This record gives sequence, C-alpha cells and structure tokens, in this order.
Amino acid sequence: MQLADGQLAHGRVVGQQADGGDASGPYHPTIVMVGQPAGPGSRYPRRRWHQIIPRWAKWSIVLVIVAVVFRRIVAWAVLAALSAALHLFGANVHLPHVSFGWPWSPTTTNTLVGPIVLQKIEGIDKPALGTANFDFVFTRKVTKNIGFLPCWYSATFAAVGRASATVDLNPGTAWWKSSTGHYQLRVLSQPAGSIPGKLAITMALPLPQLPQSVHDVSIDNTLSSPISTNHSWTYPGLACGALIRPQFAQSVLYSQAQTEAYTQATTLPSVTKPLIAAAEKEATTIIRDNFIAPTVGALNYSVAVFSIRWVPPAG
Repeated sequence: MQLADGQLAHGRVVGQQADGGDASGPYHPTIVMVGQPAGPGSRYPRRRWHQIIPRWAKWSIVLVIVAVVFRRIVAWAVLAALSAALHLFGANVHLPHVSFGWPWSPTTTNTLVGPIVLQKIEGIDKPALGTANFDFVFTRKVTKNIGFLPCWYSATFAAVGRASATVDLNPGTAWWKSSTGHYQLRVLSQPAGSIPGKLAITMALPLPQLPQSVHDVSIDNTLSSPISTNHSWTYPGLACGALIRPQFAQSVLYSQAQTEAYTQATTLPSVTKPLIAAAEKEATTIIRDNFIAPTVGALNYSVAVFSIRWVPPAG
C-alpha cells in the first residue's frame, strides 16, 4: 500500500466486503497495520548503545585509559621533553625526577641485584685492590775466598715494596643462591613522589686473597737506596778487591728485593693486616658507588645502609 508521502505501509488483508451485500458491487478490503519490520532486511536497523557515542568521545576514553595505565612513562616523557625544551632556551629549572618504568614492573624487588650488577665487571672479576706500600730492608752479600783468605762484601738496602690483595667480586651463580644468604635486601621506606625510597643491602664475599706469586708485588726503585756496606778485612787488598769487584746489577737487586717483599706481604702481620683492610674498604666503595647505587637508583631508591660480610674461603 502506498502512503501519501511515498512510504510503503506494511500490513495484511483480513477480509473484504461488497457494498450493500451485493456481490457485484465494489469491494473494500480491510487492512491491519503491523508496523515496521525489524528483521535483517530492515531499512532502519536498531542502533546499539556504543553506536550512539561519538567517535571523538571514544578516542578520548581510550587515551585517558592509556594515560592512567602508563602514567609513569607519560610523566617521564613529558618531563624529558620539557627538560630538553628548557635546556634549548637556556633556562635552568629544577624539575622533579621520574624514572622510566613499565606498569607491570614492580616498584622494588628483592631479586639478586648484587650478582646482576657485579656481572657487568667483565674481565676484572678478581681485581687487585687495596694497594699498600711497606718499607723493608734486605742485604746482598758476595763471598769469594782466596785460599785461606776470607773475602766477602755485603751491602744493605732500604726498599719500598708495593702489593695488592685480590678480591673476587663475582664468585659465580651458586654463591648468590637465596639459601646461602649471601645477598639480603630490605626496604626501609617506599618512594614518595620525588623522594626516593631507602634500602638496606648486605652482601657476603670471599675474603680478599694476598698476593699469590712473587710477580704480584713490585719495588719502587725511586724510594729504594743503599744504607750501609760491610766487607772482610782483606777486601781492600789487591787480591780480594780484584776478585770480588762488588758491582751489583740492578736486575739482581730487584729480583732479591721482590722476593723479600713477597715474603713480607704474605707472612708478616704488620703488612698483611693493613693490606686486607685496604682491599675490603676499596671493594666496598666500588661495589656501592659504581654498581649497587646506580642500579637501585633507576628504581627510584637510594642505598641507606650497605655492608659487606667477608667470608673465609671454604676448605
């Protein structure tokens, strides 16, 4: 059925009747309107709720959700861009510190930060640390008797030795297993805005080792010199004097001084104790300032307490 405005009316014929009951008269059909169909072929489909929201509003909602989830990255990027812009115009403005981090990254963790950062020391797993100088005296003597005549000549030298202890900074993965207790990290306070949190870290490392060979010590030639000489009563004579000729080669003197220095650096307590103490102090400073502090600083933490417990070697 065609309506006046050109639209189609949907319905069905339920009966028809002629005027006056005469079968030959015109018929008037009775039509019941059933309304607009809502099937798949409908001209005006039903609109869902999300289709009512404008596209710009949808994108705004998505951007807000992303900004909330990745707020740390957004803040870091904004501050980095702002800092670069201010630096470009020569402005010196102190901006708050926000470190980069993914939302699924924990704020802090009790993972083995120690072995992770110490493994960055490539090629110097056992550096020589705690170099110490020590004074000692040694004597060089030459004896060449002529028959029953005793001929000998000796000279005593004051020397300065230099030695270092070896510190094993990376004992291996087995050393850092949680069951050993060789690495402990405690969170003293959580970060609060631009104020970093505080950590207390305790590590255990093998005791520093004293020099292992004579080549691990050296002699400072600039500070070494002869202090006295002695000889037999026959030395100035022509016989002994011509035979001995006490001209000590520098290589011979250095070798003897190096051997004496190695003995003292490994057995004399007045030398070994300061040597070990200097190595422990230097190793603690290097590990804390060069490896631990930068690593936890990236997580917005600072090291409030740091100590190393030195463990004697097994066996």
